[in-house]
Amino acid sequence: MGTVPNSLVSATTSRIEAVVADYETTTPDASASAIIDAAANAPRAWMLVRRDDEPLGILDCAIPAGGITAHWLRNAVVERFGSSAFPPDPARRTFSAGRDAALPSAPDITVVVCTRNRPDDLVRCLESLIRMTCPNFRILVVDNAPGDDRTLHAVAAISSPTVPIDYVVAPVPGLSNARNVAMARVTTPLVAWLDDDEVADEHWLAEIVRAFADRPGAAAVSGLVVPAELRTRAQLLFESFGGHSKGRGVTPAVFSPQADAQSPLFPLPPFGVGANMAFRTEHLLALGDFDAALGAGSLTFGGEDTEMFTRLLLSGRESTYHPAAITRHYHRPDLPSLERQMYGYGVGLTAFYASLLVRQPRLFGALLRLAPAALRTVMRGDSSRNAGIPDDFPRSFLRRNLVGMLRGPVEYARARRVVRRGTPCPR
Repeated sequence: MGTVPNSLVSATTSRIEAVVADYETTTPDASASAIIDAAANAPRAWMLVRRDDEPLGILDCAIPAGGITAHWLRNAVVERFGSSAFPPDPARRTFSAGRDAALPSAPDITVVVCTRNRPDDLVRCLESLIRMTCPNFRILVVDNAPGDDRTLHAVAAISSPTVPIDYVVAPVPGLSNARNVAMARVTTPLVAWLDDDEVADEHWLAEIVRAFADRPGAAAVSGLVVPAELRTRAQLLFESFGGHSKGRGVTPAVFSPQADAQSPLFPLPPFGVGANMAFRTEHLLALGDFDAALGAGSLTFGGEDTEMFTRLLLSGRESTYHPAAITRHYHRPDLPSLERQMYGYGVGLTAFYASLLVRQPRLFGALLRLAPAALRTVMRGDSSRNAGIPDDFPRSFLRRNLVGMLRGPVEYARARRVVRRGTPCPR
């Protein structure tokens, strides 16, 4: 069962925007007790409601003037999700039993964490990973263009009797370069990825194993990314814009060019996110390298994960979204960082499309036909992209996002020139 993050339980002296917590309906009293303790200095509660670890949805609500009580929480959950959210027999663990059944035959997995000059974040991430309820996995830390040896020492300080942790340097800056260095070293049948500013739910890897077992034809699995905290207004605003889940919700989905009406090209990104994704290694290797002109640390800021998911779907492979595979992300805490992120998201989105056209020019006609729908999604206030944005979301940030979209193809062209002039990624 997920718990209230320690950072929030200990935040008893300063006000936070919202308490972030799990509410597990098979153990409602224990869940309520943790949430009540953490909610003393917050006006809102943002809760992932789960039944036997299965996510049912998000309950985002104002905390009543008298504070949260166990009775109030139960009523709020019933009002939002219905009485079936609480199982008649809490001891009967149907959902988690399916996960446990998949674990004895779990294939070996490599979990890759790419990092750059954030040793404290990395330690927090690695400590969550070594607590995974999953056999047969190892961790590979890729230190991208390190400025010092702090990351090396941080990795050396983490020890586990059962989980091997390997360390490698990717000397060329850029997340795609780091991912490509990792793939040159992965030898396990499955490879999973999360970011250094995340922590993993204790069942994250086990649920990835279950998802692959349930869909033998799937080449990729993505999971749900929820906030680890909402201490600041910037973090709350980012989550209101869609966060890392981007409206995916908690309904499992299968994406396949043969069986799904969802276009691999738009709307994006419905398939997955680099902060929580896994692949069958042979299929990922068959697709080739991540585009070094995309991704964090490049002029395009992102897009390499979306490009790889789209390339996989266009190749005829299947991807599945399994929301029970949960990671928790620490959003940027201040408004200037959020503004830069909004700009970077805009650049990364259209740079991704530029990358697709460079790789597959035949897609130009399909993208042209999708352009009117894309324009409506960006510009209309009631579109799926914009409908959930609160009134107090800074309009200047949305304008920066649009500026980034206009800059994306130009920055992608510049990034390609940098890649051609730079040191090639070691393979």
